[in-house]
Amino acid sequence: MEALLLGAGLLLGAYVLVYYNLVKAPPCGGIGNLRGRTAVVTGANSGIGKMTALELARRGARVVLACRSRERGEAAAFDLRQESGNNEVIFMALDLASLASVRAFATAFLSSEPRLDILIHNAGISSCGRTREAFNLLLRVNHIGPFLLTHLLLPRLKACAPSRVVVVASAAHRRGRLDFKRLDRPVVGWRQELRAYADSKLANVLFARELATQLEGTGVTCYAAHPGPVNSELFLRHVPGWLRPLLRPLAWLVLRAPRGGAQTPLYCALQEGLEPLSGRYFANCHVEEVPPAARDDQAAHRLWEASKRLAGLGPVEDAEPDEDPQPADSGAPSSLSSPNPKEPTEPPNPQSSPDLSKMTRRIQAKVEPETQLS
Repeated sequence: MEALLLGAGLLLGAYVLVYYNLVKAPPCGGIGNLRGRTAVVTGANSGIGKMTALELARRGARVVLACRSRERGEAAAFDLRQESGNNEVIFMALDLASLASVRAFATAFLSSEPRLDILIHNAGISSCGRTREAFNLLLRVNHIGPFLLTHLLLPRLKACAPSRVVVVASAAHRRGRLDFKRLDRPVVGWRQELRAYADSKLANVLFARELATQLEGTGVTCYAAHPGPVNSELFLRHVPGWLRPLLRPLAWLVLRAPRGGAQTPLYCALQEGLEPLSGRYFANCHVEEVPPAARDDQAAHRLWEASKRLAGLGPVEDAEPDEDPQPADSGAPSSLSSPNPKEPTEPPNPQSSPDLSKMTRRIQAKVEPETQLS
C-alpha cells in the first residue's frame, strides 16, 4: 500500500512539474486599453481564435471574427459580446480555401471599416479530411489565403501604422521542407498530409520573416507565434470517432486550454517594444531561435514570389493605390501608436536587421527569370 501511495505521489509530482514547466502558458500582458482600435482574427469561432478575440474585446477593441461558417461565426460573436461586455464584436464571412472569398472579405472590410490595427492569422487546418482539391489545400488555407489577405489589407494597415500582423505558426515548422517544384500539388494520404502541414507551418515562419523585410520602415510589424500544445478542435477534428473518447482525457491532462494557447499570439499583438523583433518567431511569450531552413532569406523571398503567383496577384494588383482613406483618429491612448516604445525584453537578432546578404538577395531576385506556377 505504501509503495502504491509513493508511486501515485511521484506520478502526481511529475505531472505538476510537466504542467507548470511545459503545458501552462505564461499570461499575456501588453496594452490594456484598445478602445478605438480594430482587430481582425481569422478562425475566431472556436479554440485559440475565439479566446484571442475575447481578450481583445475585453480590452475594448472592435473585433472582426473572420470565419467560414456564418452560423458558428455569428454564434461566437454573440457569445463574445455577452462575455466581454463589448458590443463591437462582429462576424464577417471568410473562407481561406477560396481566393474569391478572400477578395470578397477584403472588399467588404475595406468598404465598411475605417481602421485596421491588428491582423491575426489564426485559422488553419491540419488535414484535408474528405475534401479533394486540384491544389494543395493545406498550403492554400494555412499560407496562400493569409498571404493574399495580408496583401489586400496592407494599405489599411499602413494607414493605421503602427500596426501589427501576427501569423499563428507551429513547432511543426521544424519538420518542414519546401519543394518549390511541387508547392501546390494536391495532397493525398495521411503521410502526405503530415508533411504538407509541416511545410505550411514553415511557410508561415518564412512569410513573417519576408513580410518584415518588405515592410521595413512602414510602421507595420509582423511576428510568427507558436501557441504551444493546445487542446483545440484542430487536435481532434480528424481523429477517428472511436478514438476520441480515449484521447480527450489525455488531451485535457497534457495539452493547454485554448485560453493558454492564445497567450503568445496576444503577446505578439499587444506587447510593447517588439518592433525591433519584427519577423521573428515567438513561443511561450518570448522570441525563439529557428532552424536554418526557417531563417533562409533566399527561400523566404522565393516563397514570396511563388505565393504571389499562386494567389493570382498580377502587376496591376501589386501596385498600391495612390490614395487610401485615412482612418478616423480615435484619440485613444495606445502604445501601438506611442512614438517612444519601450525597449524589448530581449535583444533583436542581428539577422533581422538589413544587411549586405539581403541586398545581394534582392539584386539576385531581380535578375532571375520568373516561372509561372499553375
